[in-house]
Amino acid sequence: MSRRVLVRAAAPVAALALALAACGSGPTGGDQGLKGADQQVQGKDDINPVEASKLKDGGEFKWPVDSLADNWNYYNVDGTVASGARMINAVMPSVFVQKADASIELNKAYVEEATVTSQDPQVITFKINPKAKWSDGTAISWEDFAAQAKANNGGDPAYLTSSTTGYEDIEKVEKGASDQEAKITFKKKFAEWKSLFAPLYPKSLNATADEFNKGWVDGPKVTAGPFKIGTIDLTGKLVTVVRDDAWWGEKPKLDKITFRVIDRTALADSLANGAIDWYDVGSNVDLFKRAQQTPGIKIRQAVTPDYNHLTFNGAPTAVMSDPKVRTSIMQGIDTATIAKAILGPIQPDPKVLGNHIFLLGAKEYKDNAAVAKFDKEAAKKGLEDLGWKLEGDVRKKDGKDLAIRFVIPTPNPTSDQVSKLVQTQLKEVGVKVDIQTVPSADFFKSHINVGDFDITSFRWLSTAFPISSSKSIYALDETNVNQNYGRVGNAEINKLFDEANSELDDAKRAELANKLDEEIWKAGHQLPIFQSPGAVAVRETVANFGAVGFANSPYDYIHIGFTS
Repeated sequence: MSRRVLVRAAAPVAALALALAACGSGPTGGDQGLKGADQQVQGKDDINPVEASKLKDGGEFKWPVDSLADNWNYYNVDGTVASGARMINAVMPSVFVQKADASIELNKAYVEEATVTSQDPQVITFKINPKAKWSDGTAISWEDFAAQAKANNGGDPAYLTSSTTGYEDIEKVEKGASDQEAKITFKKKFAEWKSLFAPLYPKSLNATADEFNKGWVDGPKVTAGPFKIGTIDLTGKLVTVVRDDAWWGEKPKLDKITFRVIDRTALADSLANGAIDWYDVGSNVDLFKRAQQTPGIKIRQAVTPDYNHLTFNGAPTAVMSDPKVRTSIMQGIDTATIAKAILGPIQPDPKVLGNHIFLLGAKEYKDNAAVAKFDKEAAKKGLEDLGWKLEGDVRKKDGKDLAIRFVIPTPNPTSDQVSKLVQTQLKEVGVKVDIQTVPSADFFKSHINVGDFDITSFRWLSTAFPISSSKSIYALDETNVNQNYGRVGNAEINKLFDEANSELDDAKRAELANKLDEEIWKAGHQLPIFQSPGAVAVRETVANFGAVGFANSPYDYIHIGFTS
């Protein structure tokens, strides 16, 4: 399973085995599982914190990824895959950074002040750090903010954006007292405005739709960070980023980070032989046990906004275009059994997720899943009432089998296990499931993004802005799929998103978000399964990196280093 990322839009991760969800250090040996009691405690990390002055200067950190970036423009519809986003954030600016406890901090390397200078209309003024420059020597200016807002506001459908959320509410971006002051006026209040401009791109990227969509497919043309691109090797499936001597901020501890595509089945051997320095245990029992048995490796653990789910295709031509068919099929899927089967050896008594907006442990969380709760008999009756009559082992309607195609990436042992469990469970209610495996590198761009599936499974990495980051996934835009890969939605969902995103009172916004979640459940959009255990396997000599909690947008690339 896989995906949902960074600050503004969510980011998908194409492999169920990648994820997170619990607190405290994990075990380093033996056959014990992770601690289940703390699995809903948020706000901490487990990263082996060490002062930068005490770390080795230099070194190469070897980082495994599922795929290279499909597009180095994060805002393009192909750009939000988590693996690519982790590379992008190493070399591109973000105005705000997300901390382990989900708090938001201004990134003063790029913007020295961000102030609400008017409440009505809502106006935000950014004072850009005068030292901040793009790698071509151009100063970062208000024009970069203006161009990015215009490209992502949905006004020109030729720009294939992953999300217009927030940008569509901006009326104008103007020059302030100097080129290094951006004055942003909203035509409609946007509560989670700190989610915007993360990452920030140069105005050249946003100048034309062609440049926005295709110009950065092979790599970034301009960067502005502590690291710059060293190598992009499409044949060798690796990207290196190296220290940028033009960086005006604190010097990174590492000389280089190498992002290399590693098949999930090869992660444990790669860590053992030194080819990589860490991997995400996620929900993969084999990866968990191998990490326990590998000398010099520590399992670190912290609750992370990452969950596994099933996405349903509800496009007009799809076999599950009727929302009642989708919710009936959801009732035939026992997510608790799936969670136990996948996570049981790692985490005792895993909890299923009953909300699309808020994760377990959040004070706003409510289980709104009643309409799709597992009930085999209700699933049968619902499909029967909709005209899908059982003939032999499979239901039929108008001479057509109720057969759905479950598309998963390969190699991916966890996705394989989930799809087979779903196949077995749905057979019991008369639904035929055909499992189709596709190469991981093609999974999103060639299948999920274009709606080539009936049901699929991957991970969403959420953010500290759960409402605004979810709009591109659950709101339905007839002109742009955004991240709503199942093409499911309705006017009520869209309306509630607009109301929630413009509500500045936190309690009222949470109430609206839970009403919104109820409508998402009724629409049969996605079926959340479980939050992942939040475990990573990392070399013991690595400092300031590991289970980062909510601090995944972006990582603290500057302080990652080695103790010896």
